Amino acid sequence: MSLSPRAFRQVNVFSAQPTAGNPVAVVHGADGLTDEQLADFARWTNLSETTFLLDPTEAGRAAGADYRVRIWTPGGELPFAGHPTLGTAHAWLEAGGVPRGQDVIQECGVGLVRVRRQDTGSGQRLAFAGPPLIRSGAVDDADLARIARSLRLDVSDVVRSAWVDNGPGWVAVQLRDAYVVLGLEPDLVAMGDLKLGVVGEYAPGERPAEQSASAPAVEVRAFVPSIGVGEDPVTGSLNAGLGQWLAGDVLPSSYIASQGTVMGRAGRVHVEKLPDGEVWVGGDTVTTIVGEVTL
Repeated sequence: MSLSPRAFRQVNVFSAQPTAGNPVAVVHGADGLTDEQLADFARWTNLSETTFLLDPTEAGRAAGADYRVRIWTPGGELPFAGHPTLGTAHAWLEAGGVPRGQDVIQECGVGLVRVRRQDTGSGQRLAFAGPPLIRSGAVDDADLARIARSLRLDVSDVVRSAWVDNGPGWVAVQLRDAYVVLGLEPDLVAMGDLKLGVVGEYAPGERPAEQSASAPAVEVRAFVPSIGVGEDPVTGSLNAGLGQWLAGDVLPSSYIASQGTVMGRAGRVHVEKLPDGEVWVGGDTVTTIVGEVTL
């Protein structure tokens, strides 16, 4: 098998600090690589996700896609993920990509996803439109019991629960407050194949010491041991699902989620639910590594 160098970026997502947030590895010009090569490299990076930029399919191009992305974890391929979506869009734009329309249109396993550049006053932030949920609604008693057992909690500690699956398979629970979420020491073996998101609210006076406009409303954690990632530092797809479930009802229609605190990552996820129900998930992105990778 002949090897050739391809442009490579590692992009930090959900923090403007180069070593905070959640990094994603992005391989440019990945057309022609085999599934085995993609899987091998994703395992080698040992990041929660590695993405591969390709030309759109014929159908995707006809529908307006600017590029296609394949998203891999160390354990396999995902049809959609949030922080890889923002990191890949950042890398594509930084490499000279020019969207055909106002938004960047990404083609991936769930179809087309829009990515938008938002002016924050001090710079630009990228945000994606959360894809529709493919599974929602109540969590049955057996799954809820397994969730509680894996979190080393009683079922009565769960305030509410729901499926919030927009591709990766998320099921989510809300706990009493953010500090219960921060104190979790889950049993990842008991969790099995669950992709589990956990959220808890901060009381206004208990929020991390930030300016009130940027203080997080909730703490989020994501556990995905079945795909080779015990805990994901900061998770766009989960926060999109949580926004579709809770924003505008339990939570404000626009809020900031903190994630990665217990891992020293200090991620900040900006969630906004529009009146029509569409949820946008945004965060800061910054390139930390630029170079070439030989595959």
